[in-house]
Amino acid sequence: MTAHPRAAAALAATALAAALALPAAAQEPALGPEAIETAEFDGDGLPEGQSALTAKLQVLLDRAAISPGVIDGRKGGMTESALRAFERREGFPEDGALDADVWQALQSDGPALTASYTITEQDHANIVDSLPEDYARLAEMDWLGYTSAAEKIAEDFHMDVDFLQAMNPASSFAVGDEITVMQPAGRQEGEVARIEIDKPNSRLVAYDGSGAVLVNYPVAVGSDQTPSPSGTHEVVAVAVEPTYSYLPDTNFQQGDNDEPLTLPPGPNGPVGLVWIDLSKPTYGLHGTPDPASLFNAQSHGCVRMTNWDALELAHLTGQGVTVEFLE
Repeated sequence: MTAHPRAAAALAATALAAALALPAAAQEPALGPEAIETAEFDGDGLPEGQSALTAKLQVLLDRAAISPGVIDGRKGGMTESALRAFERREGFPEDGALDADVWQALQSDGPALTASYTITEQDHANIVDSLPEDYARLAEMDWLGYTSAAEKIAEDFHMDVDFLQAMNPASSFAVGDEITVMQPAGRQEGEVARIEIDKPNSRLVAYDGSGAVLVNYPVAVGSDQTPSPSGTHEVVAVAVEPTYSYLPDTNFQQGDNDEPLTLPPGPNGPVGLVWIDLSKPTYGLHGTPDPASLFNAQSHGCVRMTNWDALELAHLTGQGVTVEFLE
C-alpha cells in the first residue's frame, strides 16, 4: 500500500498531549487528536452518536482496505457495513458489532491516526461560489468544483466536512492555516480481476487474480423503481473527471429539463470524479457529490460510491473486468 498522495508534501505526525495543561480556551475539541489516538475499546460496543472510538475504528477499517465511507466518528449504517465486511474477510462471525477479537485484529503498527496539515493555495484552486440544483444552469458552468477548501480537504482525507470543521473550530481554512486531519490509507496497489456488487449489503468487493479481496467499498444501488442491473457485465471504459450526459428520455427527468444536456466535469457533478462504463448500456460505477448521504439515498440504477473510493477503483480496474450483481 502506497503513502497517501498528500502525505509527502504536507503531513507531520500529530503531537499528543503537552506536559502542561492548555488554557481552557485552547483545549482541543472533544474529538481532537489526543482523544482519537488514545481511544480504546472497553467491551461495551460503540457509543451512540459521535465518538473518538468510532473515528479511530473508521480509520483502522480504511487502512485495512475496508472503506467505512466518510470518516465522521458516528456509529451508523456505513460503519456497521464496514465491520461486517471486515468480519467476513477475516473469518469472524458476521454481526457488524465491534468486539475484542475484531478490535485486536484491526490493530497495526502504522503511523499516527491523525496528523497536522498546512493548507496550500492548491486547496483553494478551482473553488466555485455555488452550485445550482437546476441541471440546465449546471450545464452552463465550466467545472463543478468544491464550494470550499474545507470540502476539498475533507475528501482528500476521506472525512466528512462537518467532522473536519468540528476538529478545527478555530480555523478559517485559509492558506497557511495548520489544521488536524485524519490519516486514512494510501491508494491500494494491484490489479482487479473481478468485481462483485453485493446489493443486499450495499458493498462493492473487488478481487485480484488470486481471489483475494483487494478493496471493499460501501455503495448506493438502485431502488425498486430504478433498479440496478442483474447478472454479470464487463467494464467497457474508465473515465476520470468525466462529463455527464443527461438523457431525460433514457434515464430520469430532473426538474423541468426535458432536453438532453452535457454537464461539465468536477467532484460535485452527478457522477463525481469517476465514471466506469459497463457493457449494459447507460449503467456504470461512479462517484458522488455527497459522500455523507451514501447510505441515505438510493441511486437511479447505477452504483454510486465516494469520490476517493471511485478514484482508487479507477486506478485498479481496466477494460474487460467482470462485474457481477449479487441479489
